[in-house]
Amino acid sequence: MRLKFTISSLFIVYLLAVSYQTAAQQIISSAPSSDSVRAIRIIQGKSLRLITIDSVTSFETIAGDVIIKEGLTTFYCDSATINRKTNIVEAFGNIHINDNDSIHTYAQYMRFVGSDRIAYLKKKVKLTDKKGTLYTDDLEYNLRTGIATYKNGGRITNEKTVLTSRDGVYYSDTKDVYFKNDVHLKDPDRDIYTDSLLYNVTTNIATFIAKTRIIGKDGSKTTTNAGTYNLNTGEAIFTDGASFSDSTHSARAKIMAYDKKSNTLQMQGDVRFVDSVNRIIVLSGEAYADLNRNSFLASRKPVMILHRDGDSTYIAADTLFSGLRKYDSLERKMVTQKDTLKTALVVQANDKDSSIRYFIGFHNVRIFNDSLQAVSDSLHYSTIDSTFKLFGEPVVWNDKSQVTGDTLLMFTQNQKPKRLYVFNNGMIINRTKEGMFNQIGGRTLNGYFVDGNLDYVRVKGSPAESIFYPQDEDSAYVGMNRSSGDVIDVYFVKKELNKVKFINNVDGVLYPIKEIPADKKALKNFKWLDNRRPKSWLELFE
Repeated sequence: MRLKFTISSLFIVYLLAVSYQTAAQQIISSAPSSDSVRAIRIIQGKSLRLITIDSVTSFETIAGDVIIKEGLTTFYCDSATINRKTNIVEAFGNIHINDNDSIHTYAQYMRFVGSDRIAYLKKKVKLTDKKGTLYTDDLEYNLRTGIATYKNGGRITNEKTVLTSRDGVYYSDTKDVYFKNDVHLKDPDRDIYTDSLLYNVTTNIATFIAKTRIIGKDGSKTTTNAGTYNLNTGEAIFTDGASFSDSTHSARAKIMAYDKKSNTLQMQGDVRFVDSVNRIIVLSGEAYADLNRNSFLASRKPVMILHRDGDSTYIAADTLFSGLRKYDSLERKMVTQKDTLKTALVVQANDKDSSIRYFIGFHNVRIFNDSLQAVSDSLHYSTIDSTFKLFGEPVVWNDKSQVTGDTLLMFTQNQKPKRLYVFNNGMIINRTKEGMFNQIGGRTLNGYFVDGNLDYVRVKGSPAESIFYPQDEDSAYVGMNRSSGDVIDVYFVKKELNKVKFINNVDGVLYPIKEIPADKKALKNFKWLDNRRPKSWLELFE
């Protein structure tokens, strides 16, 4: 009797199951197949039950290795419930969403709204597209648009790159991820911190749209408000204001481009480049820096500022270049790094120096210091001996004195002139309070300074010549002395030419003050060039 009941019971269950499956199939067949509402089909499950709540509410429950399909999307889970009326699926345990074999999503809980094609996933959520993987505990994934959103913290890994943020949006069609709030990008070479960042998992390019800090593993620091960074190549373009610093340099500009492979910086707009070791600042409209070679090229009204002991020297030119000249202690000679700007100038070096910074100015060179001002066509400056070499019609002014020649060397100490040497066609002119010009000219000039002012000059020539207005004991001018000799020594007192001394083959004449011939008042090549003299450091920025 029990056997009959059991067989009968099984037969009844079988009939109910067949009837239910037939009814379910009818529901599926009658469901709209449009993109807005797709049919949900049960592919596999170890058990299936129909639970009826009331006349309008019923659920299908499936358990055991469940497989459900919706269009081209397949859902795997341990168990699930389906509400056919609302087209909502709730899934539990080991959930796997296979979206057309392109995107795979995993979680422990899912609520899928079929009418919107949105999956709400919780607990150990993972989304992967073969390029990168997203991890979070709470994810909203729109299968229609391919957009996944998290708002309670998440991270994405892409090979060696890891990005974390509080909020994020993933776009599957473009492979872009928009990170927002407490964003941190970490890879073997750098850490990036910002509040908004767009990252493409395919190209590995990060786009900054908010204030961003980049900390390199080499200690370098970069800040920017906008820009892009290719994490594969190390190429970056920073816009809307950017700054860079490492152990020896710092730079800032409106636009900055960095190339990791060549370790170079290109900068445009309000450029400020600082060499902290040599206490040098370069301001310009455009600049290029080679960080491996420790060199830079500045253009568009560049101005270099040398700081020493509270004093500053300003240098302007059409183009400024700076590099390191290496000292070979074995060969006892200076070695210039290979670059497109070559020079044959040699500077003395001591054994302790391994590298020496030098600067070259091209065209329209202007120099301003409280003690000294100068102009020339080109310039060379070395930090080892603080020597300025001026070429191309150089002119140097020191208070009331002007020095000219074919080539001029100015030796400085603590930003003040210490000595000058002029090659060929040297001339020194000292203007008196009364507007007369003392003049000494020769083949070479060798001058010395005390407290930043000319103290003594030796002029050599063949012959050397001078025009000097001597004064009596009452400081009244007695005439004009025009003389020549092999050597002329010139002495200054209180910035005024005080005494002239002639050596060998001396010849000259003293003209009374009222009988000076007009054609004798100036030496050959006399030019008073005060109109070219920088009157302020501000002029160098014009």
